[in-house]
Amino acid sequence: MYLYGQAAGGGQTGAGGILGMLFPFILIFVIFYFVLILPAKKKQKNHQSMLSALKGGERVVTSGGIYGTVTRVMEDRFEIEVDKNTKLQITKSSVSGVIEPGGGEKKKIK
Repeated sequence: MYLYGQAAGGGQTGAGGILGMLFPFILIFVIFYFVLILPAKKKQKNHQSMLSALKGGERVVTSGGIYGTVTRVMEDRFEIEVDKNTKLQITKSSVSGVIEPGGGEKKKIK
């Protein structure tokens, strides 16, 4: 009598059996890495390079939807001017994109 998954020679034993059982998990991890982890790393790297390139005078939009012009760059935050005599200090990570002078977004994180 043969059982499901068992060969006539008594079944799989040793490293071949363990590798056969772990292969689906390894395959799922590899797919998960290429579909989720790799694009997230690329997006984070692009965001960090955009933040490091910001200087005074550039128009930005925050993740909260506030538009302003960078007036001062500090170690951990930016100071943006949103209106005459109205300045806000925001964290660097809250900047979601840089606005072109023509009005379109130039470097939005994808």
